[in-house]
Amino acid sequence: MKINLLIGCSFLILLSFNSCQTEVKQNSSPAENIGWQQQFDEQLQLNGHRNWILVVDKAFPQQPGMHIINTNEKLLPVLEIVLKKISTSTHVKPIIYNDAELQFITDSLAPGAEAYKQQLQKVLNGTVAQPVLHDTVFVRMDKAAKLFSITVLKTEEVIPYSSVFLELDCSYWGAEKEKKLRDLMKSVNNK
Repeated sequence: MKINLLIGCSFLILLSFNSCQTEVKQNSSPAENIGWQQQFDEQLQLNGHRNWILVVDKAFPQQPGMHIINTNEKLLPVLEIVLKKISTSTHVKPIIYNDAELQFITDSLAPGAEAYKQQLQKVLNGTVAQPVLHDTVFVRMDKAAKLFSITVLKTEEVIPYSSVFLELDCSYWGAEKEKKLRDLMKSVNNK
C-alpha cells in the first residue's frame, strides 16, 4: 500500500512539473525569442513598393493592420540601422517623412528636443525629411493599411513628434522609366 501511495505521489509530482514546463513554453512567442533586427530583416525582405516602415516614439498607438516590433531602444539608433539596411537592399529605397510639428518643439517644451533634431539631421545624412502634419500621418496609414503592409518599429523615445515615416519606393524602377514605358505602350496602341 505504501509503495502504491509513493508511486502515485511521484507520478503527480512529475505530472505537475511537466505541466509547468509546458506552460512556460506556450507563453513565449517566437518573435520574443529573436531580436528586433532579425524580425525587421525578415519583414524587409517581404516589403516592397508602397509598403511603409514607421520608426516611432513610445506613445505611438497600436493600430489594426500594422505589424509592430518593439525595439526597446532609442529612436535614432534604430532609425540609423533601418536606413542602412534599406540602403543595402536591392529592391526598395525610402521616401522619408516626419511630423511637421517637430520643427516647433523646443527644449522648453520637451527637454532634449534640440539635440534630438540635430542628431536626426546627422542620421538622415543630407536627406531632407518631408514634413507632414501628425494627424495627416494617421489618415495616410489608415488608407495604406487597407492595401499594403505597415511595419512599426516602436522605440523608447519620449520626445513628442519625433517619429519618422518611411514610404518604400522601388529602387530599380523610377518615374522616368515608368513614363517611357507608358509612352511606348501608348504609341503601340495608337498604331
